[in-house]
Amino acid sequence: MTAAITVDVQQLPHGAGLPLPAYQTAHAAGMDLLAAVPDSAPVTLEPGQYAMVPTALSIALPDGYEAQVRPRSGLAAKHGVTVLNSPGTIDADYRGEISVLLINHGSAAFTIRRGERIAQMVIAPVSQAELMVVQALGETERGSGGFGSTGR
Repeated sequence: MTAAITVDVQQLPHGAGLPLPAYQTAHAAGMDLLAAVPDSAPVTLEPGQYAMVPTALSIALPDGYEAQVRPRSGLAAKHGVTVLNSPGTIDADYRGEISVLLINHGSAAFTIRRGERIAQMVIAPVSQAELMVVQALGETERGSGGFGSTGR
């Protein structure tokens, strides 16, 4: 396991009373993000509908890191609800509220209530590439085959 990094987190007023994201097991890669919708106003996603769901969290990642917002497998498998722009990327210089863009691909309406685990956040190192213009690329066995060219 790699060494832990420190991430500053700010819980916004509409997140009062909600726990901070946490790893659910000792070897978990992602921390669960919770819905910070009002108790009195849950969000219902009809089939095919999507919505931005607030988490009431802002973070300050160290340089060289990103946070990825990924679906929770249970929501996807049981209800067809997933993160639309998966994975969502939070850059190290972003300081706004983390929101989760959820979509309901299921066949029934799905209601998101305050404090419900709606996504997971994975903190990961980032490499930036320097692009070099060349006249030709090196040959490979695969070549330019894509979209299923190596199998079904």
